[in-house]
Amino acid sequence: VQLQASGGGLVQAGRSLRLSCAASGIIFSTKTMGWYRQAPGRRRELVARISSGGSTNYADSVKGRFTISRDLAKSTAYLQMNSLKPEDTAVYYCYTFHCGHDYWGQGTQVTVSS
Repeated sequence: VQLQASGGGLVQAGRSLRLSCAASGIIFSTKTMGWYRQAPGRRRELVARISSGGSTNYADSVKGRFTISRDLAKSTAYLQMNSLKPEDTAVYYCYTFHCGHDYWGQGTQVTVSS
């Protein structure tokens, strides 16, 4: 199983970014995919999750600003991040669970300047 995350960068507050997570080694349509983030000195936290059935849930801090989606044909999950805030600065990781194991992407840095 491999999860390849991309799309991070440095942006000003109020702008947008879209993260991508390309998955391989799994039957993508059967998996829940998640985005987590970890800021310096803080614990890794769930940002958004999309189930195999397409239902989504979000951390309260990102509701109304972030949208998780997926392209089954491309085995890719996305995180559209709008109205970014400095407190969204973190390393973002994509995640899935397969055959009893957690799998994480390599992380992509998102830095939001004020």
